[in-house]
Amino acid sequence: MAAVPALCVTDLRKTYDNKTEALKGVSLSVQPGDFFALLGPNGAGKSTLIGIVSSLVNASAGTVSIFGVDRFAHREDAMRLLGLVPQEINFNMFEKPFDILVNYAGFYGVPRAEAERRAEEQLKLAQLWEKAQVMSRTLSGGMKRRLMIARAMMTNPRLLILDEPTAGVDIEIRRGMWKLLREINAQGTTIILTTHYLEEAENLCRNLAIIDKGRIVEQGPMRDLLAKLDVEGFVFDIEGALPATLPAIEGVKLHAENPQTLKLEMPREMDLNRVFAAFQQAGITVRSMRNEVNRLEELFVRLTNKDAA
Repeated sequence: MAAVPALCVTDLRKTYDNKTEALKGVSLSVQPGDFFALLGPNGAGKSTLIGIVSSLVNASAGTVSIFGVDRFAHREDAMRLLGLVPQEINFNMFEKPFDILVNYAGFYGVPRAEAERRAEEQLKLAQLWEKAQVMSRTLSGGMKRRLMIARAMMTNPRLLILDEPTAGVDIEIRRGMWKLLREINAQGTTIILTTHYLEEAENLCRNLAIIDKGRIVEQGPMRDLLAKLDVEGFVFDIEGALPATLPAIEGVKLHAENPQTLKLEMPREMDLNRVFAAFQQAGITVRSMRNEVNRLEELFVRLTNKDAA
């Protein structure tokens, strides 16, 4: 017997009073325990979809269920299963992290003793326990982001939705947050992530959906979707200086990332020896090479018809 989806959205539509169609029949399914990416350019409909799922926006048509609970017919029951981390930091900066978490849990009916136990647990998981009793306004940007995740987890949600949780933080902080999210997912919480950092989605998520102009243009396992690409990317570390003019190789896109690094894109069926022969003729010595890690960007650009530049 198949598991009940963590989230099931069917033919979801949203038309605003000015006749703007934000969603045009969106359907998707997220399985329990998944780490799922919802991607799309600005204005594609991501925020509207999340708003409807989290009961912040009214739908014009369609259905939404969270672990089998109808979001429209049984809103309160469905919302007990859901945790939401919005993009905007929206807690009281003059409250202490411990109090923010305890008060949030109390709003959802969690007894105070249990709320305090959960607050300690979540702050430790988020590596914020040492900051539990300081004013939240003194926290760094990354700490504030982690505090919002800890707050959302205070109701023990089975489904956690994160709307660009790492926006505006540097790569070191972002990778620390990746570790936290992986731990939450490993404990059984289903996660849906929206992000503009495509390498983030590729590193964290097992399945994804790409939305554009109010429609799902592709969805499925990350690995299967990336395999559809008919090109391969490579990064070459170069010894010495590059020539003033890079060699022209038919069917190959080649550019210098910096004076010691070349990036290359070529058809999958092409023999890489042609590239090395052209490099040798141009006097380019390759010290090392590796596959381009993030292929999701290429897929995203193709499906949303955006200029790569």
